[in-house]
Amino acid sequence: MAIYKALIASLLVSLLVLHLVEADATINTDAAASYPPKKIDCGAACSARCQLTKRPHLCKRACGTCCARCNCVPPGTSGNEDVCPCYATMTTHGGRHKCP
Repeated sequence: MAIYKALIASLLVSLLVLHLVEADATINTDAAASYPPKKIDCGAACSARCQLTKRPHLCKRACGTCCARCNCVPPGTSGNEDVCPCYATMTTHGGRHKCP
């Protein structure tokens, strides 16, 4: 009876290891598919982001700088900054939020 338990335990461990190896291979394949990262059209993304602001030129200039550094612009005209952490954490020399 102990041999059967050991056999079943080793079979379960083997299946677990096989599953982890397949999951790792899938992650590596997905990472390779997105390399090199695709550049986004910062001009269009920032125009959409800054369309409702009172100072569109200032907004587009700041957004363009942030987009060039982060290669990301959050969707919508404001908020949604959790989508792009680099964009959300960029600050000016005075410590204020840089990206619109």
